[in-house]
Amino acid sequence: MATTIFFATSTGKTSDIADQLKELLPDAGLQDVDEMSSARELEVPGSLICCIPTWNTGADEARSGTAWDQCIEEIPSMNFAGKTIAIVGLGDSASYGDYFCDAMEELYTAFSKAGANIIGKVPTDGYTFNESKSVLNGMFCGLPIDEDNESDLSHERLSNWLNLIKPQL
Repeated sequence: MATTIFFATSTGKTSDIADQLKELLPDAGLQDVDEMSSARELEVPGSLICCIPTWNTGADEARSGTAWDQCIEEIPSMNFAGKTIAIVGLGDSASYGDYFCDAMEELYTAFSKAGANIIGKVPTDGYTFNESKSVLNGMFCGLPIDEDNESDLSHERLSNWLNLIKPQL
């Protein structure tokens, strides 16, 4: 079973990042979470790369503002034992530096509760932000991307990260 890149977007930026990942990983599938009939579709691929945005919703949870929020509620009751998951989070480090890529942690926690093997943690070095609940034990729980302020770094970050995790997918 191959890798599938799952994404949900409100502005198109998360979709653009998913498309870039697909170009770098041409054998992977690409699936818009908004077009899924059920969160159970996440169980089908052998491995997943999940792309999720963070919105400043003012809430402590359901921070993506997309169909991912419903999936995050369902994932912990599913079985992802033996599945490899990598997460890419999008956020705005300048305007929302106190919540930078927070939705990434929500996916991480949900998949962890479901027994997934989560890969692709990233050091915080090189990122400018105030706080993020996606920083766990001093590292981001996935790859943070800031298309609002650092879009010039996105492709290199994606390429380097994917090269590191590809052997595990």
